[in-house]
Amino acid sequence: MLPLYEELRSANCVVCGGSGRSLHSLNAAMSQIAMSQIGWRNKVVITPDDPGFPGKNMYDAAAEFERRHKRTLLLINSGSGFSEDPFAMAQDLARYIEEKKTSKFSMGLVTSNINSPLAKIVREHGHVLGLKGRGRAKPSFEYSERGIMGDMFELGSLLLLSIMTEAISRNLQVSDVFQLCEQELEQLGPMIDSIADSETYTHLLDLLERRTSVFLGGKGTANEIVKMTAVRLFHIKGFLGDHVYIARGVNTPHPRAGDIEILVSFSGETKPVISWLEIFKKLNGTVVSITGSEASTLAKKSDFRITLEENDTPGQPRRFYMRAAYVLSPLPVRLMETLSRKGLKLPEYLISWYHSVTQ
Repeated sequence: MLPLYEELRSANCVVCGGSGRSLHSLNAAMSQIAMSQIGWRNKVVITPDDPGFPGKNMYDAAAEFERRHKRTLLLINSGSGFSEDPFAMAQDLARYIEEKKTSKFSMGLVTSNINSPLAKIVREHGHVLGLKGRGRAKPSFEYSERGIMGDMFELGSLLLLSIMTEAISRNLQVSDVFQLCEQELEQLGPMIDSIADSETYTHLLDLLERRTSVFLGGKGTANEIVKMTAVRLFHIKGFLGDHVYIARGVNTPHPRAGDIEILVSFSGETKPVISWLEIFKKLNGTVVSITGSEASTLAKKSDFRITLEENDTPGQPRRFYMRAAYVLSPLPVRLMETLSRKGLKLPEYLISWYHSVTQ
């Protein structure tokens, strides 16, 4: 971990690469850099989908990155190591480095497959960090033990990358990352168990089981977290003929009475998010909020609320968003189990197929 940690610490610019939930988990962790006022020293974080990305691909953009920054890190999160988009990014940057003989770039990869073609390219120009996922476990109905498809890797990489950003912000050593991860996992287990067994969670599952559309919303880092949840929920709700939308997305319709909205906001005072709640409730929808304060406007106005209080230090990365992802992660699993008990069993190979043709 040390080489990648030092590369992340020293980079002036971090370009995020990945696809699906793995990309959202990477973006969520790295977006905390933008919030931090300590330790990052004008570090820039960007993805190819950002309007300010200076090229149509990584090869075209590399020249501008080289002009603007002393050191640029292409950081990729890919469990399988076979995702096409990050592989193309690594290929493009490798070609630029080899043609221009430049030393201003490095690559980093977090993956469960350290022998993949992507890992081979990254290793030639940077560092590969192996993070164990499910491996090649066969599809099963044991969702509560193994999650669904890449859940273990995606949540694990989110935790690791979030703690790494916090450690760098606090100017800690790489050895401290392992200690912080252990401490966080000790808190996460009881937190998830308590919330997943709560009355609020039970009500939310009852609502999800019905023929309803689901809307998820948040701003900034929270938006990456709800996207992680939306991907997995859509795999299940889609089989029921329902839809899952991101609030204010390009294809987001007006909600109908009985629909569900899940909103995430640390402060609970983000004006656009509160506006989404108010519009939704006027149309007789049900709103569930996840906030850092039960006294916030968003929490008070929601039909159901989950509070993840945190003694954060202003200007430093927060763990709230990573914790929100973990708290939301049992929803699809519990929904699958509920449907299974009532006779509708959705084998994982069907979900995997649905994922492959919709992503």
